[in-house]
Amino acid sequence: MREYPRNLWVLAIGMMINVTGTSFLWPLNTIYISEVLGHTLRDAGFVLLLNSGANLLGNLLGGALYDRIGGKKTIFIGVILSCLSVIALAYNREWYFYISMMILLGFSGGLVFPAIYAMANGVWPEGGRKAFNVIYVSQNVGVAIGSALGGIVSMFSFTYVFLANALTYFIFLLIIWLGLDNKLATQPRDLVDRGEKKQAKGQVELRTHRLELYALSLLSYGFMAVWLGYVQLQTTVSVYMESMGITRAHYSSLWAINGALILLLQPFLSRLVNRYMSSITAQLLIGGSLFTVSILYFSQQTTYLGFVAGMVVITIGEMLVWPAIPTAVAYLSPPGKSGLYQGIASGAATIGKMIGPYLGGILYDSYNYTFMMLVMVVIVATSLVSFFFYSQVGRRREKELQF
Repeated sequence: MREYPRNLWVLAIGMMINVTGTSFLWPLNTIYISEVLGHTLRDAGFVLLLNSGANLLGNLLGGALYDRIGGKKTIFIGVILSCLSVIALAYNREWYFYISMMILLGFSGGLVFPAIYAMANGVWPEGGRKAFNVIYVSQNVGVAIGSALGGIVSMFSFTYVFLANALTYFIFLLIIWLGLDNKLATQPRDLVDRGEKKQAKGQVELRTHRLELYALSLLSYGFMAVWLGYVQLQTTVSVYMESMGITRAHYSSLWAINGALILLLQPFLSRLVNRYMSSITAQLLIGGSLFTVSILYFSQQTTYLGFVAGMVVITIGEMLVWPAIPTAVAYLSPPGKSGLYQGIASGAATIGKMIGPYLGGILYDSYNYTFMMLVMVVIVATSLVSFFFYSQVGRRREKELQF
């Protein structure tokens, strides 16, 4: 543990606090809209769609802002806007005001994540995937804590949920603003040096940049495709399980298993990755294969234990793919573009989260659960093709860089 730099721990703790606050709210949104505001589930879905769309814009702008003004200032803007949004929601329950604040909250939250990932690479560039593993695990700890506490707090009042969310945002801001070194560079120095040397090589630099954009597009598509399938576990699978007589409590326990596995398996999986998956491509291909197999397995299940087994497999796939994407993006990013590239990748994941529930719902209602999941298998399987071609482009890029 001592090899991890102090600034990375500050980022990890900050991420955990931030996601804890966010997780106070997102599992309860549908309940709040239907039971407190008195609107339909369709209305709730529309609001969450707007929230995700704003989050996508925030991802893209947040990455660009990181490259322009640095990570701390970008996070400051995002967190202040988020904090003001949830405080306003605590005291105003008018429907259109709620919609506008959820849009602002999605946008402001989107500003933060690309900056965190870009900073993780900036504070420990030589750490590679280890840096992103730390951020990934801290994020999941936050989800587990926030989801549990949010349900308890909401039993007293939803006003307390919003205020508790605001408090976590404020703590997160203090941790990042006071805990991180002020002299942090937005880009690792060796990449800047390499970029400066390449500027004199005109055509080589242009070809390299095109290859980087092509590789980023392949990674982003793969990320989106995997999320399209994965998000079904949070939406249509819960409806199907209930139709099969499996209780909501049992469904909720699947996510408890997911969080526990991420914490318990991380040390063992890290050793396996270091020993047998030396390249990011291998990690992506194995992880994507586990996603494909597990979703195919989910499509045939009718028992709770079957869903538990599927959750174990897909969690391992998640542990491989989620940290590998920002690691690969960090390696691709040219000098001064780290934030933008991370924002594009984060935006691709957000598109998957936006489209997935809508597409899954249409297929589920028009056909059936099994057909819907088989379509998702095909979509997720295309990520393997995308990750494979990413590796081919990466090899060509390496040859250009060695010119």
